[in-house]
Amino acid sequence: MKLSKPLYRGRLVKRYKRFLADVVLDDGTALTAHCPNPGAMTGVAEPGSSVWLSRSDNPKRKLAYTFELIEVAGLLVGVNTNHPNAIVTEAVIAGDVPELAGYASHRREVKYGQNSRIDLLLSDPGRGLCYVEVKNVHLKRGSGPYPTAAEFPDSVTSRGAKHLAELATMVAAGHRAVSVYLVQRMDCDCFSLAGDIDPAYDAAFKQAAKQGVETLVLTTKITTDEIVVNGRLPMVGTLDQH
Repeated sequence: MKLSKPLYRGRLVKRYKRFLADVVLDDGTALTAHCPNPGAMTGVAEPGSSVWLSRSDNPKRKLAYTFELIEVAGLLVGVNTNHPNAIVTEAVIAGDVPELAGYASHRREVKYGQNSRIDLLLSDPGRGLCYVEVKNVHLKRGSGPYPTAAEFPDSVTSRGAKHLAELATMVAAGHRAVSVYLVQRMDCDCFSLAGDIDPAYDAAFKQAAKQGVETLVLTTKITTDEIVVNGRLPMVGTLDQH
C-alpha cells in the first residue's frame, strides 16, 4: 500500500487523549495531528522520536495532518490502524498471501453476525466463504519469555473478543474464518498474545481456535513510500501455531 505523498517529518512532542499528537516539523512548525490509533501505543509514542505525518487537503477536517510512522531503534513502525485492512486486502488480491489465495471475490467491510462488519470477505463458488478479520500489531515489549515477539493487544479490547466469537460462529455455520494479525514493525521474529494485558481476549482467542478459527500472522516491510506484506511470523506461547 502506497503512503500519501509527501510525508512530513518531525519530532513527537507528546501523544495524548488517544487521538491527538503534538509534533514539531523539521521546518519548526508546531502542530497537532490526528493519531488514528485507539490503543495504548506502548513503546511507539515516545516524546522526541522522529515521526512522519501525511496531510489531507479536505477542508472539512479539523486536523489536516495524520500521524503515520514513528522511528523506533532506527526502524520505522506503522501506527495508523486504518491501514491494515487495505494492506492485507491488497496483498491477498495480488496473490502474496497463499493461505488466502484462490477466491474469486474479495469484499471489504461486509455486515455479518451481531451488528459487526468483517474486514474482508472472500468467496468462491467452489470454496464457499472465508471471513477474514484483520488486527493491527505494533507492540513489542522486549521482555518476558519472548522478548523478540510482537504482541497483541496493547490494551483491553472487548471489541476484539467479540470479533473472535463472531468468527467462531461463522465456522460453526460451515464457513472458513481467519484472524489475521498484521505486524507493522520489522524487528520481531515471532508473535504472542499479551494475555497479561487482556486476559479476556486471550481466553476468547483460545476458545475460537478450538472451534476452528485459523490464525495468520503477517509481517510488513515499511518505508516512507509504502507498507507491504513481507512474510510470516510463527505464534508462540500457550497455544503454539503458525
